[in-house]
Amino acid sequence: MPLPAFMTPKRLQFRIVALFLGLLLVVQLASLLLIGNSISVNARSAVNAELRTAERVFERLLAQNAGRLTDAARLLASDFGFRAAVASNDGETLASALANQGDRIGASLAVFTDARFNLKAATHDGAERFLPTLRQLATAPDATQRLVLLDGEPYQLVAVPVKAPLTIGWVAMGFRIEASLLQEMQQLSSIDVALLTQRGSPPRWDVLQSTLDPAASPQLVEQWLLARETQATHQMSQKERHATLTLTDDGGSRLSGQLLARDMPLGREGEPQTVAVLMRSLDEATAPYRRLQWILLAFTLVAIAVFAVVSVYTARRITTPLKTLAGSARRLGQGDYEQAVPARTDDEIGELAQAFETMRLAVREREGEVRRLAFEDGLTQLPNREQFRADLRAAIQHAQARNEPCAVLMLDLDRFKHVNDVLGHRFGDRLLQEVAKRLTQEARRSNDVVARLGGDEFAMLMPSADIALALGIAQRIQRAFERPISLDDHTVDLGAGIGIACCPAHGVEADTLVSRAELAMYAAKQHQLGVKVYDAALDMSSDESLSLLSELRTAVDRDQLRLYLQPKISLATGAVLGAEALVRWQHPQRGLVPPGKFIPFAEQTGFIRVLTGWMIERSAMVLRQMNAGAPALKISVNLSTRDLLDQDLPAKMQRLIDTLALNPGSMCLEITESAIMDDPQRALQTLERLHAMGFKLSIDDFGTGYSSLAYLKRLPVDELKIDQSFVFNMERDLDDAKIVRSTIDLAHNLGLNVVAEGIETAKAWKLLQALGCDEAQGYFVAKPMPEALFADWIRDWTAPQVQAVRLDTDFSRLAL
Repeated sequence: MPLPAFMTPKRLQFRIVALFLGLLLVVQLASLLLIGNSISVNARSAVNAELRTAERVFERLLAQNAGRLTDAARLLASDFGFRAAVASNDGETLASALANQGDRIGASLAVFTDARFNLKAATHDGAERFLPTLRQLATAPDATQRLVLLDGEPYQLVAVPVKAPLTIGWVAMGFRIEASLLQEMQQLSSIDVALLTQRGSPPRWDVLQSTLDPAASPQLVEQWLLARETQATHQMSQKERHATLTLTDDGGSRLSGQLLARDMPLGREGEPQTVAVLMRSLDEATAPYRRLQWILLAFTLVAIAVFAVVSVYTARRITTPLKTLAGSARRLGQGDYEQAVPARTDDEIGELAQAFETMRLAVREREGEVRRLAFEDGLTQLPNREQFRADLRAAIQHAQARNEPCAVLMLDLDRFKHVNDVLGHRFGDRLLQEVAKRLTQEARRSNDVVARLGGDEFAMLMPSADIALALGIAQRIQRAFERPISLDDHTVDLGAGIGIACCPAHGVEADTLVSRAELAMYAAKQHQLGVKVYDAALDMSSDESLSLLSELRTAVDRDQLRLYLQPKISLATGAVLGAEALVRWQHPQRGLVPPGKFIPFAEQTGFIRVLTGWMIERSAMVLRQMNAGAPALKISVNLSTRDLLDQDLPAKMQRLIDTLALNPGSMCLEITESAIMDDPQRALQTLERLHAMGFKLSIDDFGTGYSSLAYLKRLPVDELKIDQSFVFNMERDLDDAKIVRSTIDLAHNLGLNVVAEGIETAKAWKLLQALGCDEAQGYFVAKPMPEALFADWIRDWTAPQVQAVRLDTDFSRLAL
C-alpha cells in the first residue's frame, strides 16, 4: 500500500510538513533546553545561597553552645564556695559543683585543673585525655572554644580561669555534638549536615554524625573526597568550595540523586581535622519546577500534533493545485492542447496556472502551424512527402480491409532545372504552382490525393484504382500537360516522366510502393516512355546498381580501376597526336565492368570526383613515361559537371603539376556543353583558371547540348569535338554532313582545333579529311586499349590508305 504524499520523502507535501514541524521542534526543544538550563542554574544558585546561610546558622548554633558553656564555666569559677573548695583542695565539693553546674546547662563534660593543668575533679571518666587540648585552649591568646574528639566522639570544649586574684585553676566544660544538633540544623534550614573526621591508623575519613541514613555514609565519603580532589586541582577559594555529590538510592536512603555540598572546617591546623559538610538536594530544589516542565512538554506535544495537522492541510492546499498543473503539463506533453488549465485561486499558484493556460493556447497555435508546415508544402499548399506517406498507409489499410486495390503515381517534370536556371527561381516556383493547379483541377478524381514530394516531383494517391485506371489517369495528366503554360510573356512546354505502382500487386507497404513508383518513373524518363508501370526487372537493375555503387567506393583503394587509351590521329599527316583517357573497372567477380554501368551513379553521388582525380593522376604518369625521349603526345581527360563546379579543382591540378613535373600543355581537359550550362558563371571561372595554368580545354559532344555561340565565344577553349552521332550518319545523310562541315568552319574561324569522334569507316575518314577536320578518333583507328599496349600500338601504326575510296557526288561537292 503506497504511503500518503505527506509521508513520502520525495514529495513536496512531505518537505513542507517536515519543514514546519522541524522548525517547531527546534524552537520548542530550544525553549525546553533553555528553560531546563535556567532552572538548573537558578536552582544551583539558590541552593548555594542556602548553603552559605546554613553555614552561618551552624556557626551560630555552635557559638550559642559555646556561649552557654562559657557562661556556666565563668559562673562556677566566680562562685565563692567553689573557690573556697579549690583553696581547701576539697575534691568532693569540686566534683559536686562541676556536676551540678554541668547538669544545669546540659553539659556532657566538666573538668577542673589547677594552674599547672593537673586534674583535680571531673564529671567524665578519662578526662585526662582532655588535658592537652585544655592546656592549648587555656594558653591560646584568641581561643574561646575548641572541638575535640574523645573516644571517637566530637566534643565542643571551653575553658575559663579561676582567679583569686591570680589564676589558681581552670574550669573546662563541653558539649558532645550529637545527632540532635544536626537534626535541629536540618529542621531549621532544610539542610542536611554530616560531620566527617580523620581517625584510625592510617587516618581515614569517616562520618561521625549525619542527618543522612547510615547506609549512605560510604557513598558520601567517597563522593566528598572526589570533590575535594577536584577543588584542590582547580585551586578553588574558600568561597568557591562547593561541590556536586551524587548519591544512589540503595533502598533505604532518604536522600539520593544530585546534592550540592559545602565544606565547613571545624578543627585547627595540627589537630585531627573535622569537617561539617552541609548538603542540599538539587532534585528537591528543582522539584517545584518539574511540574512546569512537564506541563510545557505536554503543551509542546499538543502543539506539534496541531501543527502537524495544520501543516498537512497547508501542504495539500499548496500541492493540490500543483498536482493539477502537473497533470495539465503531462497532457500538454502528450499533445493534448484542448483541455483548459484551471485557475482556482488568485495567488501565485493561480498566476502560474494562468501562465500555463497562456502557454497552452500559444503552443496549440504553434503546434497547428508546425503541423501545417510539417505536412504541407508551403509553395503549393499540397500535402508533402510525410503527409503523403501517412495518407498512403491509411489507404493501404482501407484497401486491405475491403479487398480493393489502390495505386500510386509518381511524376517528375522534364527540363525543369533548365527552366529554373534560365528564367529564375521565382518563375520556377510559379511554374510549380501552375503544375499543382492542373494536377488538382484537371487530372485527379475527387478522392485522389495530389502531393508535392520535393523539387519538381509530384505524387498522386488513387484509392480503389487498379493498373488500368491508373494508366487512364496518367494519360489524363499527359493531356493536361500538352497545353503550354504562359507566365510573364514566357511560354513553357510541359513534359513529365510518370511511374505507377499498385497495391497489392507491387507491394503492401507505403515505402515500398513509393520507391517502386519512383523506379518506374526514372525508367520512363530514361527511356522517354512517358508512362511506365513498375515491374520486377526494374528492381533487379536497381539492386545491381546499388551493389556496384557500394563496391565502387573501394575500387580505387583496392587498385581495381584500369586506364584505357583511344588514339587520336592527325587527319592531315596520319601521325599519332595523343589519346583520350577512359576508365574501366576490373571487378574481381564481375569481370570488366563497362563505364556505362557505374559512371552515371558515380556522377549522381559525387564519387565521380574521386574517379576523375584518379584518371588525371594516372594519365599524368603515363604522359611522363611516353614523352620521355619521344615526340610529345597529349592525353585528353573528361571532366564531369561536379568536377567543373569544384572550386578546388585548379589547386588540385597545380599540386599534380608540382608533384609529377607535368607539362600542362600535354593534357587536354574535355567538358560537355551541358556541364557548362548547369552553372555557366562558376564553370567559366574554373575554365579560365585552368586555361591560365596552361591546360588545353576541349568542348566534348559539340552540337548535342544547348549550343550557344555567345558562350562558345567567351569560353577559353582550344578544341571542339564533333559528336559521334553526326559522324555516324554523315556518310548517308547529307544534312549531317553539312552540320559537320559548318561546325568545322565555325571552329576554324574561331581559331579552334576540331576533333571528330566515332569514325568507323574509311569513307568517313576520307570525307572528314576532305572537309578539313584536324583530328580523328574512333574504331576505324583503334578501339580503346590498356595503357600498357599503347606504346606498342604507336610503333605498329600506319596511316590508312584511302585514295581508292570514292565519295558520292553530293558529298564530293560538299568537300570542295
